[in-house]
Amino acid sequence: MKTTALKDRHEAMGGKMVPFAGFYMPVQFEGVNIEHETVRTALGVFDVSHMGEIWVEGPAALDLIQRISSNDAALLTDGKVQYACFPNFMGGIVDDFLVYRFHAEKYLLVVNASNIEKDWEWVNAQNEKIGAIVRNASDEISQLAVQGPLALKAIQKLTETPIVDMPYYTFKTVQLAGVEQVILSTTGYTGAGGCELYFENKYAESIYEAVLEAGKEFGIKPIGLAARDTLRLEMGFCLYGHEINDTTSPIEAGLGWITKFSEGKNMINRDALLKQKNQGVDRKLVGFKMLDKGIPRQHYPILDSNAAVIGEVTSGTMSPMLKEAIGMGYVKTEFASIGSTIYVDIRGKSLEAEIVKLPFYKQP
Repeated sequence: MKTTALKDRHEAMGGKMVPFAGFYMPVQFEGVNIEHETVRTALGVFDVSHMGEIWVEGPAALDLIQRISSNDAALLTDGKVQYACFPNFMGGIVDDFLVYRFHAEKYLLVVNASNIEKDWEWVNAQNEKIGAIVRNASDEISQLAVQGPLALKAIQKLTETPIVDMPYYTFKTVQLAGVEQVILSTTGYTGAGGCELYFENKYAESIYEAVLEAGKEFGIKPIGLAARDTLRLEMGFCLYGHEINDTTSPIEAGLGWITKFSEGKNMINRDALLKQKNQGVDRKLVGFKMLDKGIPRQHYPILDSNAAVIGEVTSGTMSPMLKEAIGMGYVKTEFASIGSTIYVDIRGKSLEAEIVKLPFYKQP
């Protein structure tokens, strides 16, 4: 099992360590609810060094990305970030990822930890006839996510480069905590604001300590993977292996906004996805709140009023901020309207729920 450069630090801080996506990672420190609320109201720091990083460079870099990405990377300018997915040839999704544009011939793809090898093989296979320069740097790079409404205010103390007013989904390469060439992006998986930091593994401990010290006056806490999941779920963000996988199309998953059919963009499975967009799909991903008492979990059946199965739960939890049980799942399209009543089979009981507009929680 792989470890990040901060494993010993996490253990020393009392982190509860578990296997996750092939890595030994902290699932929590003080507890899910307190960690979740800290990120929503102040700031917290996540070790997300398990994520993967793939460089795409050279004159053919954009050609490759336009082929493998659902989004239109031609719209990117230097210093901008874009969310996208890799469509496969069967209508599903290989993975979702971020694209960072450094310049016209240099891009960074940030992929999910559980899919690093799969994505690397996919990128190489599609690159055979294109000839971009690709490199898997996943084992060389550590990443911290500093998230929350006070995150940028704290991190500004560690760099002379102005970052507090950086727009969402942009990045800069800065000197931070005495370390050169740190990539700082206003991205994250929580909906609470903040940034993500990328740097060489050898600087992980010094930067982590500097972040904790800079955030001390604002109440910073180390945050585990469990709160990362509840935070993303409150925002209605997709998680690979739950809302999206090799059999779910981006149109079904509500990711039509990252699926672009720009002229000249020959992305994989373009025609089939365009047909879905124009003609509609048989099922849709929805968010719902439980009206009866019960917590939905992945794979629980979703029923109609006649107890017929119309879908399946993909994620569910008790929202730490809303104090309500919430979930996401796929249902037949005719049941997907906001305000519709559905039922979730929780341990043999048919419990009432209502389809609601995402996100569940709106950050003040």
